[in-house]
Amino acid sequence: MESALAEAPRARLIDLKDRGGSMAALDFGDSGRPVDIVFVHANGFNARTYRTILAPLAEGLRILAVDQRGHGRSTLPAETVGRTSWNGLRDDLLALLATLDLRDVVLAGHSMGGTACVLAQALAAERVRRVVLFDPVVMPAAGPVDPSQVSNSPLVQGALRRRAVFPDKAAVVAAYTGRGAFRTWQGEMLADYVADGFRERDDGQVELSCAPEWEASNFASHAHDTWGAFEQAKVPIRILRAEEGSTCREDPKLDALVAAGRIAVQTIPGTSHFLPMERPDLVQAELRAAVR
Repeated sequence: MESALAEAPRARLIDLKDRGGSMAALDFGDSGRPVDIVFVHANGFNARTYRTILAPLAEGLRILAVDQRGHGRSTLPAETVGRTSWNGLRDDLLALLATLDLRDVVLAGHSMGGTACVLAQALAAERVRRVVLFDPVVMPAAGPVDPSQVSNSPLVQGALRRRAVFPDKAAVVAAYTGRGAFRTWQGEMLADYVADGFRERDDGQVELSCAPEWEASNFASHAHDTWGAFEQAKVPIRILRAEEGSTCREDPKLDALVAAGRIAVQTIPGTSHFLPMERPDLVQAELRAAVR
């Protein structure tokens, strides 16, 4: 597992004023050049999960991969009571852009991280040059979501049942290898996920950095206005959608945005929701192209 971190990027903690804590980040590439890309992870994951995908880009680009609130090494509070949307994740990204005075950046993200990027770009067009999304969460435009149905969904209930405590990180790797969502992952990527996805406890054991309750809250909170954010976009948005089990749902409203030239959508054959893990080459090519 240690070999996965042998060439780790620079680990940072960025104080986000008025957001209640710090956002953790991995800083890839030449620290003397401006940030080219801000990359945002999926629900339950962390920035380090994508290290093997992003590290090869560091030779010519600078990438800041962040841990969202309630994930990885970030210290931003993760309060679930009364939470109904991902607007807080959006506001964290906006605070990051403002705190570091980032401009002309590409916002890129996977799943929930991609959706947070869409929400943020609508309010920070002066800082963003384009948006690249890997199977973002885009719910059908069919009116309000019934909270009772969402709270009883398999995703929410599965998150709440997730084992949170293990004897050590090696035990986590052994338990996850070849199973569930991790069955197609390379060992190095799984080790990276575990490295920042679990933290030491006072009793010597390790526990999930993203608490099951927070992961479930993300699955259950969908009152944010993704469609409105798409319509407000003033920068190019490109979506790579999974062929199987995509969270970017087919919808006439999405088709209309594509037809109007507001966004571009490409379905990638042979991929699932874990598109970045399955096609890192394609992710790298898209990010390089976005910065040109």
